[in-house]
Amino acid sequence: MEDQTDGGGRRGRGERGGAAARRAARTGGGAGLQLTYIKREVPVYNVLNEEGLALIEANADTVLEETGIEFRDDAEALALWKDAGADVRGERVHFPKGLPRSLLKTAPSVFTQHARNPARSVQIGGDATVFAPVYGPPFVRDLDGNRRYATIEDFRNFVKLAYMAPSIHHSGGTVCEPVDVPVNKRHLDMVLAHITLSDKPFMGSVTAPERAEDSVAMAKILFGDEFVDQNTVLINLINANSPMVFDETMLGAAKVYARANQATIITPFILAGAMSPVTVAGTLTQVLAEVLAGAAFTQLIRPGAPVLFGTFASSISMQSGAPTFGTPEPSLVSYGAGQLARRLGLPFRTGGSLCASKIPDAQAAYESANTLNSTMLAGTNFVLHAAGWLEGGLASCYEKFMMDIDQLGMAQRFAAGVDLSENGQAMDAIREVGPGSHFLGCAHTQANFQSAFYRSTVADNNSFEQWQAEGQQRVETRANALARNWLDSYEAPPLDPGIRDGLNDFVARKKESMPDAFT
Repeated sequence: MEDQTDGGGRRGRGERGGAAARRAARTGGGAGLQLTYIKREVPVYNVLNEEGLALIEANADTVLEETGIEFRDDAEALALWKDAGADVRGERVHFPKGLPRSLLKTAPSVFTQHARNPARSVQIGGDATVFAPVYGPPFVRDLDGNRRYATIEDFRNFVKLAYMAPSIHHSGGTVCEPVDVPVNKRHLDMVLAHITLSDKPFMGSVTAPERAEDSVAMAKILFGDEFVDQNTVLINLINANSPMVFDETMLGAAKVYARANQATIITPFILAGAMSPVTVAGTLTQVLAEVLAGAAFTQLIRPGAPVLFGTFASSISMQSGAPTFGTPEPSLVSYGAGQLARRLGLPFRTGGSLCASKIPDAQAAYESANTLNSTMLAGTNFVLHAAGWLEGGLASCYEKFMMDIDQLGMAQRFAAGVDLSENGQAMDAIREVGPGSHFLGCAHTQANFQSAFYRSTVADNNSFEQWQAEGQQRVETRANALARNWLDSYEAPPLDPGIRDGLNDFVARKKESMPDAFT
């Protein structure tokens, strides 16, 4: 039986009840009620038939065998592939047909990532969808309207907002890059923030193998050595250096996490037309080849280590070369990649609320909605960049974060599908009202009105006159006020003082052991 205590040895706190919970259930917002990960009840959308899927799989096998994948500056990786039966020529590995797939038979199709509060643990794979915040931007657009470099205070603020957001199931990783902390030490502050300011699952560092080691060590302080060895408590982003290269940094981090039995997301980072062919089928072929090679490598390190089929695919403007988002072709890639992942038996990661807009405007909304819709219908299991992404991933935005989590709440409601229970059928309401009347006052409506429809936390649905009387506020203004209110009312989840002291001591000792480095 799995351990059901949190990192401090206590039972996880249950969901808050009472009026606050009912209010949050009505509106989809507020920090009082946390939603569990999504258990999808709607079907996925498939764009490829059996013939198309088989064609792309065959093409990917050809790429792996004839072109190969480079594993750069990692003699251990090359030796492991040679011992496994691959044809290694310098740093390029050529794979006999079927080798990566045979290795992936040991990888789990579904696993649990444990949070320090067991009520926040998430399922990765199957019919589950998990929303995690934006990842990686060096800039923020702050609550005063400034675009500036991110700080550790911004990082902590986004962790707090993600903790309080009912529709965010995961604390994420590098929610912004805190450039005011030395490069070689900032991972310590980031992981510490995730552990102490939230009780949701979180990600580790991948920017160097030793930083991955530190992430695992901090997880062991929180959960215990044996628990970490036997369970997944970290999930980590390992990007292919597309086209068809894995570099020593990503390989080093992947080895650390796989050896520790922690999950990796093998993700080709694709801007189609620059880092893959301009066609959907060509991009899918390259994505599958890169994932097969990277994911199978984790099984050479430790058979059974959790691994996800990841893809980040966007297109570019063929006039300027700038990345574009919310366009049809990347959506088709997401749908096709989801099908390929399910055939391979691996959990799937893609998508989010992506846009190229520089401010949280109509362009940001349209592009994010298009991306999120295809993310959901593709059957995505782990959604990175679900909230806060702006400017092609260069900026984390407070206002966009609050607007996005509102949309995530709607997506979660949609994913629950159609209620066909006796209450959902509403036959008693139809009998009571009959022809020519209305349903506003009937018993069924009175019993269900609080939770019948999703109520937005940031949209204004009042009359023009009321909107005008209340200051003619735009949606980003309302989102700004909501973010400020949440941050003002934030309360940290409890953490065992001994664990907190152990983490602080570890971070202090690690920082003292090396000089500051800003490159």
